[in-house]
Amino acid sequence: MGLFSWFSANKELDLFAKTLAQDIAKRYPPSMDTAPEKKISANRLTKILEDAYAKAKRFNQEKALGMYKKAKFGNTFRWELKELGYSKEFIEVATEGLIVYLSRK
Repeated sequence: MGLFSWFSANKELDLFAKTLAQDIAKRYPPSMDTAPEKKISANRLTKILEDAYAKAKRFNQEKALGMYKKAKFGNTFRWELKELGYSKEFIEVATEGLIVYLSRK
């Protein structure tokens, strides 16, 4: 793999991680997460996250991400969630779940 293809792969990885976080934001806006009264059921939130994790798992299977790229993917995802305005607790849970799904065989 040449140097330019490495940078291209990282750009694609970052773009997908950001898109995944933005997809979650469409279905579960940050304002709902930070509201004093949560107006979404735990089952609905779980479904939203599991759908996102399934997309990430398919991306991982297509691109065969190694340990470094999985970590980079998780960090980019985490920072995008933070940028979107989610609570620290939600960011931790969502990112941890993502890494677990990516690490499964």
